[in-house]
Amino acid sequence: MSSELVTKYFREDRLPHIWCPGCGHGIATRAVMEAIDRLGWDKNNTCIVSGIGCSSRAPGYLDFNTLHTTHGRALAFATGIKLAKPHLHVIVLTGDGDTSAIGGNHLIHAARRNIDITTVVFNNNTYGMTGGQYSPTTPFHDKGTTAPYGNIDQPFDICNLAQAAGATYVARSTVFHPKQLSQMVEKALQKKGFSLVEAISSCPTYYGRKNKKGTAVDMMNFLKYRAVSQSKFDALSPEEQAEHVVTGEFMNRTAPEYTESYQKIIDLVQGREESK
Repeated sequence: MSSELVTKYFREDRLPHIWCPGCGHGIATRAVMEAIDRLGWDKNNTCIVSGIGCSSRAPGYLDFNTLHTTHGRALAFATGIKLAKPHLHVIVLTGDGDTSAIGGNHLIHAARRNIDITTVVFNNNTYGMTGGQYSPTTPFHDKGTTAPYGNIDQPFDICNLAQAAGATYVARSTVFHPKQLSQMVEKALQKKGFSLVEAISSCPTYYGRKNKKGTAVDMMNFLKYRAVSQSKFDALSPEEQAEHVVTGEFMNRTAPEYTESYQKIIDLVQGREESK
């Protein structure tokens, strides 16, 4: 029998999903739905946008206004939606490759503008949908189908990138910690401005198998035992830090929101507001 959450928010005729066994993306998707449910948002006033990738399958299963766009362009489409219909709640569900590689420029500028969009990054350290190529978040020396001898690129820290670019809310949790993850998403959804939550997920099929990370349960246990707070992370040696994931809320501030600033310019030009 379907859970109440599935009945309420999922397109049941699109189920079962086609994510691989052991994939963490279903947990991340449910965490987002739980956050929306607690806020009681009207589905007709909510728009969920994705690019291309394993994470980007999620909107296809969700009974909202949804848009499945081209690779890396979810934030560009979402920006257009938010500017045209500022009253909508706009959420982007994306992956590490989709948002920090081909979509990296859009991420930087959406954060810089501080447009009121919440982005949830399902980070499984690989391009899972297209066969396990290494992505910008693949750890140093880990392998992918396009890095058979080990990745020599320094990985992106997506949360640091979003903070540096100007986001107002930035946080990270894992799919082993769904309650914390859902609470972070709820805070991000309520934040006026650009908010980003990184959900560290698991890909046993490609990234895990390629890097001998064990079973899906082993990968979940890694998140259970290696996810630590910032204070605990800072106390570790550089070698130990490489084996851990720092989680928590990294940014929560207030700043002018883009669509409101844009409307003020329109009002000014049309004589509805005096110049300040």
